[in-house]
Amino acid sequence: MIKTNRDKIVKISVIGEVVSPIVGDGVYKITADGEPVVLPGVGGITYNLRVGDVATGWMADHVEPGVSIENRVTDRRYPNGQSRALNVLSCIGNEAKVVEGDAKGDKGVVVGKHGGIEHVMVDFQPETMEKLVIEDKVMIKAYGVGLRLLDLPEVKLFNVSPEFLEAVDPAIKDGKLEVPVTHTIPAAIMGSGLGRSHVASGDYDITMFCEATCEEYGLGDLRFGDLVAIEDADHSYGRIYRKGALSVGIVTHSDCVVAGHGPGVTTLFTSKTGAIKPLLNPGANIAKFMKLRDDL
Repeated sequence: MIKTNRDKIVKISVIGEVVSPIVGDGVYKITADGEPVVLPGVGGITYNLRVGDVATGWMADHVEPGVSIENRVTDRRYPNGQSRALNVLSCIGNEAKVVEGDAKGDKGVVVGKHGGIEHVMVDFQPETMEKLVIEDKVMIKAYGVGLRLLDLPEVKLFNVSPEFLEAVDPAIKDGKLEVPVTHTIPAAIMGSGLGRSHVASGDYDITMFCEATCEEYGLGDLRFGDLVAIEDADHSYGRIYRKGALSVGIVTHSDCVVAGHGPGVTTLFTSKTGAIKPLLNPGANIAKFMKLRDDL
Protein backbone atom coordinates (compact mmCIF):
# COMPACT_ATOMS: atom_id res chain seq x y z
CA MET A 1 0.00 0.00 0.00
CA ILE A 2 1.32 3.45 -0.95
CA LYS A 3 2.00 5.69 2.04
CA THR A 4 -0.06 8.88 2.14
CA ASN A 5 -0.98 11.59 4.62
CA ARG A 6 -4.66 10.55 4.65
CA ASP A 7 -4.73 10.75 8.45
CA LYS A 8 -4.02 14.49 8.17
CA ILE A 9 -6.61 15.54 5.59
CA VAL A 10 -10.01 16.95 6.48
CA LYS A 11 -13.36 15.34 5.67
CA ILE A 12 -16.00 18.07 5.36
CA SER A 13 -19.53 18.46 4.03
CA VAL A 14 -20.45 20.27 0.82
CA ILE A 15 -23.86 20.33 -0.82
CA GLY A 16 -25.40 20.93 -4.22
CA GLU A 17 -28.68 20.49 -6.00
CA VAL A 18 -29.55 18.55 -9.12
CA VAL A 19 -29.50 21.20 -11.85
CA SER A 20 -31.60 21.51 -14.96
CA PRO A 21 -30.03 21.29 -18.41
CA ILE A 22 -29.51 24.69 -20.02
CA VAL A 23 -29.71 25.94 -23.60
CA GLY A 24 -27.88 29.12 -24.57
CA ASP A 25 -29.46 32.23 -26.12
CA GLY A 26 -28.42 31.26 -29.62
CA VAL A 27 -29.90 27.74 -29.41
CA TYR A 28 -27.61 26.64 -32.26
CA LYS A 29 -24.06 25.46 -31.71
CA ILE A 30 -21.73 26.02 -34.65
CA THR A 31 -19.58 22.97 -35.35
CA ALA A 32 -15.90 23.09 -36.23
CA ASP A 33 -17.01 22.52 -39.84
CA GLY A 34 -19.38 25.49 -39.79
CA GLU A 35 -22.68 23.62 -39.44
CA PRO A 36 -25.38 24.92 -37.05
CA VAL A 37 -26.82 22.14 -34.87
CA VAL A 38 -29.19 21.83 -31.90
CA LEU A 39 -28.01 19.33 -29.29
CA PRO A 40 -28.43 18.49 -25.58
CA GLY A 41 -25.52 19.52 -23.38
CA VAL A 42 -24.67 20.16 -19.74
CA GLY A 43 -26.78 19.55 -16.66
CA GLY A 44 -29.72 17.40 -15.71
CA ILE A 45 -30.14 13.71 -14.99
CA THR A 46 -28.68 11.83 -17.94
CA TYR A 47 -30.53 8.51 -17.73
CA ASN A 48 -28.71 6.56 -20.44
CA LEU A 49 -25.12 7.72 -19.90
CA ARG A 50 -22.99 6.68 -16.94
CA VAL A 51 -19.32 6.08 -16.26
CA GLY A 52 -18.29 3.06 -18.29
CA ASP A 53 -20.29 4.16 -21.34
CA VAL A 54 -18.60 5.42 -24.50
CA ALA A 55 -18.04 9.20 -24.34
CA THR A 56 -17.89 9.78 -28.11
CA GLY A 57 -20.32 9.64 -31.02
CA TRP A 58 -23.45 10.83 -29.23
CA MET A 59 -25.82 13.43 -30.65
CA ALA A 60 -24.73 15.75 -27.87
CA ASP A 61 -22.23 18.45 -26.93
CA HIS A 62 -20.50 18.50 -23.52
CA VAL A 63 -23.12 16.12 -22.10
CA GLU A 64 -22.41 15.01 -18.53
CA PRO A 65 -22.89 11.41 -17.34
CA GLY A 66 -25.16 10.55 -14.43
CA VAL A 67 -26.39 13.42 -12.27
CA SER A 68 -25.08 17.00 -12.46
CA ILE A 69 -25.12 19.10 -9.29
CA GLU A 70 -24.34 22.73 -8.49
CA ASN A 71 -24.61 24.97 -5.43
CA ARG A 72 -26.67 28.05 -6.28
CA VAL A 73 -26.60 29.71 -2.85
CA THR A 74 -24.97 33.14 -2.94
CA ASP A 75 -23.16 34.98 -0.16
CA ARG A 76 -22.75 38.74 -0.02
CA ARG A 77 -19.16 38.50 1.16
CA TYR A 78 -18.11 35.64 -1.10
CA PRO A 79 -20.26 35.53 -4.26
CA ASN A 80 -20.30 31.95 -5.60
CA GLY A 81 -18.10 30.90 -2.67
CA GLN A 82 -20.28 27.95 -1.70
CA SER A 83 -20.46 26.69 -5.27
CA ARG A 84 -16.69 27.08 -5.51
CA ALA A 85 -16.30 25.03 -2.33
CA LEU A 86 -18.47 22.27 -3.81
CA ASN A 87 -16.24 22.15 -6.88
CA VAL A 88 -12.85 22.50 -5.22
CA LEU A 89 -13.39 20.30 -2.16
CA SER A 90 -15.25 17.44 -3.85
CA CYS A 91 -12.90 14.67 -4.96
CA ILE A 92 -13.28 11.74 -7.31
CA GLY A 93 -14.57 8.75 -5.36
CA ASN A 94 -16.24 10.76 -2.58
CA GLU A 95 -19.54 9.52 -1.17
CA ALA A 96 -22.60 11.53 -2.23
CA LYS A 97 -25.95 11.16 -0.44
CA VAL A 98 -29.39 12.39 -1.48
CA VAL A 99 -30.78 14.35 1.48
CA GLU A 100 -34.28 15.23 0.28
CA GLY A 101 -36.97 13.95 -2.05
CA ASP A 102 -38.11 10.45 -3.01
CA ALA A 103 -34.49 9.25 -3.27
CA LYS A 104 -33.54 10.50 0.21
CA GLY A 105 -30.86 8.30 1.75
CA ASP A 106 -29.63 6.82 -1.53
CA LYS A 107 -25.88 7.07 -2.08
CA GLY A 108 -23.68 7.67 -5.11
CA VAL A 109 -20.08 8.48 -5.99
CA VAL A 110 -18.44 11.65 -7.32
CA VAL A 111 -17.07 10.83 -10.79
CA GLY A 112 -16.16 14.18 -12.36
CA LYS A 113 -15.94 17.96 -12.40
CA HIS A 114 -16.78 20.18 -15.36
CA GLY A 115 -15.13 23.58 -15.72
CA GLY A 116 -16.87 26.68 -17.05
CA ILE A 117 -20.30 25.48 -16.01
CA GLU A 118 -18.70 24.34 -12.69
CA HIS A 119 -20.74 21.19 -12.24
CA VAL A 120 -19.90 18.16 -10.12
CA MET A 121 -21.04 14.86 -11.60
CA VAL A 122 -22.30 12.03 -9.40
CA ASP A 123 -22.95 8.44 -10.43
CA PHE A 124 -26.09 6.90 -8.94
CA GLN A 125 -27.69 3.56 -9.62
CA PRO A 126 -30.46 3.68 -12.29
CA GLU A 127 -33.21 3.10 -9.73
CA THR A 128 -32.03 6.17 -7.81
CA MET A 129 -31.94 8.34 -10.93
CA GLU A 130 -35.55 7.42 -11.62
CA LYS A 131 -36.53 8.80 -8.20
CA LEU A 132 -34.49 12.01 -8.41
CA VAL A 133 -35.95 15.30 -9.62
CA ILE A 134 -34.40 18.66 -10.50
CA GLU A 135 -33.46 20.65 -7.35
CA ASP A 136 -33.17 17.61 -5.07
CA LYS A 137 -30.22 18.23 -2.76
CA VAL A 138 -27.13 16.02 -2.63
CA MET A 139 -24.60 16.14 0.25
CA ILE A 140 -21.00 15.11 -0.41
CA LYS A 141 -18.45 14.06 2.19
CA ALA A 142 -15.57 15.99 0.64
CA TYR A 143 -12.33 14.19 1.43
CA GLY A 144 -9.06 14.29 -0.47
CA VAL A 145 -7.85 17.88 -0.85
CA GLY A 146 -4.27 17.97 0.40
CA LEU A 147 -3.63 14.25 -0.19
CA ARG A 148 0.06 13.53 -0.80
CA LEU A 149 2.31 10.59 -1.63
CA LEU A 150 4.83 10.46 1.19
CA ASP A 151 7.37 8.36 -0.74
CA LEU A 152 7.07 10.24 -4.04
CA PRO A 153 6.36 13.96 -3.41
CA GLU A 154 7.38 14.77 -6.99
CA VAL A 155 3.98 13.44 -8.08
CA LYS A 156 1.20 15.84 -7.09
CA LEU A 157 -2.37 14.68 -6.50
CA PHE A 158 -5.49 16.68 -7.28
CA ASN A 159 -9.18 15.75 -6.94
CA VAL A 160 -8.30 12.27 -5.63
CA SER A 161 -10.07 10.77 -2.63
CA PRO A 162 -8.18 8.23 -0.50
CA GLU A 163 -10.86 5.66 -1.40
CA PHE A 164 -10.32 6.18 -5.11
CA LEU A 165 -6.53 6.04 -4.74
CA GLU A 166 -6.89 2.76 -2.89
CA ALA A 167 -9.22 1.40 -5.57
CA VAL A 168 -6.82 2.33 -8.41
CA ASP A 169 -3.96 0.82 -6.38
CA PRO A 170 -0.99 2.39 -8.22
CA ALA A 171 2.53 1.25 -7.37
CA ILE A 172 5.85 3.04 -6.96
CA LYS A 173 8.65 1.32 -8.88
CA ASP A 174 12.07 2.68 -9.80
CA GLY A 175 11.11 6.16 -8.65
CA LYS A 176 7.92 6.36 -10.73
CA LEU A 177 4.24 6.03 -9.96
CA GLU A 178 2.75 3.31 -12.12
CA VAL A 179 -0.85 4.18 -12.97
CA PRO A 180 -3.24 2.13 -15.15
CA VAL A 181 -4.74 4.11 -18.05
CA THR A 182 -6.87 3.25 -21.05
CA HIS A 183 -5.21 5.69 -23.49
CA THR A 184 -2.28 8.03 -23.90
CA ILE A 185 -3.01 11.42 -25.44
CA PRO A 186 -0.60 13.97 -26.98
CA ALA A 187 -0.64 17.43 -25.41
CA ALA A 188 -0.96 18.89 -28.92
CA ILE A 189 -4.68 18.06 -29.08
CA MET A 190 -5.62 19.37 -25.62
CA GLY A 191 -7.84 22.44 -25.85
CA SER A 192 -10.35 24.31 -23.68
CA GLY A 193 -9.19 24.60 -20.07
CA LEU A 194 -5.58 25.58 -20.83
CA GLY A 195 -4.47 28.72 -19.07
CA ARG A 196 -6.30 28.15 -15.79
CA SER A 197 -4.31 28.99 -12.65
CA HIS A 198 -5.14 25.70 -10.92
CA VAL A 199 -6.61 22.24 -11.52
CA ALA A 200 -8.43 21.86 -8.20
CA SER A 201 -11.72 22.02 -10.09
CA GLY A 202 -12.91 21.78 -13.67
CA ASP A 203 -11.36 19.96 -16.61
CA TYR A 204 -9.80 20.45 -20.01
CA ASP A 205 -10.74 19.01 -23.33
CA ILE A 206 -9.39 16.47 -25.78
CA THR A 207 -10.06 18.01 -29.19
CA MET A 208 -10.90 15.21 -31.61
CA PHE A 209 -11.06 17.00 -34.95
CA CYS A 210 -7.85 15.49 -36.38
CA GLU A 211 -8.99 12.07 -37.55
CA ALA A 212 -5.46 10.82 -38.12
CA THR A 213 -4.42 11.58 -34.53
CA CYS A 214 -7.58 10.04 -33.09
CA GLU A 215 -6.96 6.88 -35.10
CA GLU A 216 -3.27 6.78 -34.13
CA TYR A 217 -4.09 6.97 -30.41
CA GLY A 218 -7.30 4.91 -30.58
CA LEU A 219 -9.47 7.64 -29.09
CA GLY A 220 -12.75 6.58 -30.68
CA ASP A 221 -13.61 4.29 -27.76
CA LEU A 222 -12.95 6.71 -24.89
CA ARG A 223 -15.43 6.16 -22.08
CA PHE A 224 -16.78 8.29 -19.28
CA GLY A 225 -14.67 7.46 -16.24
CA ASP A 226 -11.59 6.29 -18.16
CA LEU A 227 -8.20 7.19 -16.72
CA VAL A 228 -6.03 8.68 -19.47
CA ALA A 229 -2.39 9.84 -19.60
CA ILE A 230 -1.60 13.18 -21.23
CA GLU A 231 1.92 13.39 -22.55
CA ASP A 232 4.09 16.52 -22.11
CA ALA A 233 1.50 18.10 -19.81
CA ASP A 234 2.34 19.62 -16.42
CA HIS A 235 -0.61 20.39 -14.15
CA SER A 236 1.34 21.40 -11.06
CA TYR A 237 0.12 25.01 -11.17
CA GLY A 238 -2.50 25.18 -13.87
CA ARG A 239 -2.15 23.40 -17.21
CA ILE A 240 0.92 23.96 -19.37
CA TYR A 241 2.94 22.22 -22.06
CA ARG A 242 6.22 20.90 -20.65
CA LYS A 243 8.20 18.34 -22.61
CA GLY A 244 8.79 15.21 -20.55
CA ALA A 245 6.04 15.96 -18.05
CA LEU A 246 3.05 13.67 -17.69
CA SER A 247 -0.42 14.00 -16.17
CA VAL A 248 -3.21 11.49 -15.60
CA GLY A 249 -6.88 12.46 -15.46
CA ILE A 250 -10.39 11.05 -15.67
CA VAL A 251 -12.80 11.55 -18.59
CA THR A 252 -15.76 13.53 -17.23
CA HIS A 253 -17.93 14.74 -20.14
CA SER A 254 -18.67 13.80 -23.74
CA ASP A 255 -17.09 14.88 -26.99
CA CYS A 256 -18.14 18.18 -28.55
CA VAL A 257 -18.87 19.76 -31.91
CA VAL A 258 -17.43 23.20 -31.10
CA ALA A 259 -13.83 23.96 -32.08
CA GLY A 260 -11.34 23.67 -29.22
CA HIS A 261 -13.56 21.32 -27.22
CA GLY A 262 -13.97 17.58 -26.75
CA PRO A 263 -14.16 14.95 -24.01
CA GLY A 264 -13.24 16.67 -20.73
CA VAL A 265 -10.47 15.43 -18.43
CA THR A 266 -10.26 16.23 -14.70
CA THR A 267 -6.71 16.05 -13.32
CA LEU A 268 -5.74 13.32 -10.85
CA PHE A 269 -1.93 12.94 -10.92
CA THR A 270 0.82 15.13 -12.40
CA SER A 271 4.61 15.20 -12.56
CA LYS A 272 6.63 17.90 -14.29
CA THR A 273 9.63 15.53 -14.53
CA GLY A 274 7.72 12.53 -15.84
CA ALA A 275 7.76 10.56 -12.58
CA ILE A 276 4.57 8.79 -13.67
CA LYS A 277 4.59 5.64 -15.77
CA PRO A 278 1.24 4.95 -17.49
CA LEU A 279 0.36 1.28 -17.89
CA LEU A 280 -2.14 0.61 -20.67
CA ASN A 281 -5.13 -1.29 -19.33
CA PRO A 282 -8.52 -1.25 -21.13
CA GLY A 283 -10.27 -1.75 -17.79
CA ALA A 284 -8.86 1.41 -16.17
CA ASN A 285 -12.24 3.01 -15.50
CA ILE A 286 -13.80 4.23 -12.25
CA ALA A 287 -16.87 2.06 -12.90
CA LYS A 288 -14.63 -1.00 -12.52
CA PHE A 289 -12.27 0.37 -9.87
CA MET A 290 -15.16 1.26 -7.53
CA LYS A 291 -17.57 -1.48 -8.66
CA LEU A 292 -20.26 0.98 -9.75
CA ARG A 293 -21.71 -1.30 -12.44
CA ASP A 294 -22.27 -5.04 -12.74
CA ASP A 295 -22.56 -5.05 -16.54
CA LEU A 296 -18.94 -4.18 -17.40
